[in-house]
Amino acid sequence: MKFAHDRPLPDGSPIRVVIADDHPLTLAGLLYELQGQRSFQIVDSAISSTGLVESLEKHAIDVVISDYAMPGGRHGDGIMLFGLLRQRFPNVGLVALTMMSHADVIRSLLAQGVNCIISKADPLEYLTTAAYAALAGKRYLSPSIEAIVQRHGIQGGQSSRGRHLSIRELEVVRLFVSGFTISEIAHRLQRCKQTVSTQKMSAMRKLSIRRDVDLIKYGIDEKLTSQGIETHLQAKLLPASSIPQS
Repeated sequence: MKFAHDRPLPDGSPIRVVIADDHPLTLAGLLYELQGQRSFQIVDSAISSTGLVESLEKHAIDVVISDYAMPGGRHGDGIMLFGLLRQRFPNVGLVALTMMSHADVIRSLLAQGVNCIISKADPLEYLTTAAYAALAGKRYLSPSIEAIVQRHGIQGGQSSRGRHLSIRELEVVRLFVSGFTISEIAHRLQRCKQTVSTQKMSAMRKLSIRRDVDLIKYGIDEKLTSQGIETHLQAKLLPASSIPQS
């Protein structure tokens, strides 16, 4: 799929973009990639869902380019955030950025109507095309994401084979393996503790996992954790005898 990269909106104005990522270096790279292109106007940037939603409420935005995992914001992150953006700002194009290679993450985004997904493992050059696709309401997946879609037979947000996690189960697992307690997840997702616990257990049954420690290992292996949390979780999994003594 190709778009005229030197063409702004039909009225001649540039495409108004807000970029959100909680990693300063990544955010700087994203800004640099688009700032030199005359068809784009970087209206604002944010490091959390709080700043992103505030920016959308204050400014007229055409396209949002946002990280999938941005813990700490008032409006959450992941599917919860993108669902909110789709509901409250239906005319804004969405581009999701992610380091996660879990098929259910990609499936859930597509099921939410987020059709432009870029892997952070791919070159930034795909970002421009994704922004144009989002503006036009088209689908665009960077090569790494497209490979996941093809490998797992994902079509239109549905998987053609295998037992996958539901959107709610996936979010509970992602937050749990990122270090949140059941109570914290319930507060974050605005669900009761019993519901969150049931969804966690349901996910573990589907994954044939019995112990929390194995669920954490699964989350690390499947890259469901946020960068920076993974090292902390790996340390928790180490036996006490392997921890250096001071």
